[in-house]
Amino acid sequence: MFAATPASDFICGTQQLASMNLHVFTTGEGSPYGLALVPVVKVSSRSALAERWPDLIDIDAGRIATGTATVEEVGWEIFRFILDVASGRKKTWADHWGLHNALALFNPDPIT
Repeated sequence: MFAATPASDFICGTQQLASMNLHVFTTGEGSPYGLALVPVVKVSSRSALAERWPDLIDIDAGRIATGTATVEEVGWEIFRFILDVASGRKKTWADHWGLHNALALFNPDPIT
């Protein structure tokens, strides 16, 4: 399943739980987001973010923009990482650090 949702990490992730076994979460600014019920693979769209938080970002996709990796190379890296996490061979950083946010079904504020 693919879902393009607003940028409210905690609400959108929670609302997708019923249909997912693993969450691939793309971020450009970083987020202390994780779920106890499914692993959250964090993919950074900027290498500077991945370099600043190497213990929170699982995959640095910013290497595509810097020219140090191709879309195909990063795509395969994400695919292999998903397989390793799904099979239990690897843990995401969110699981490693126990970043398991409370479920948030509703937000009283506007979602941006």
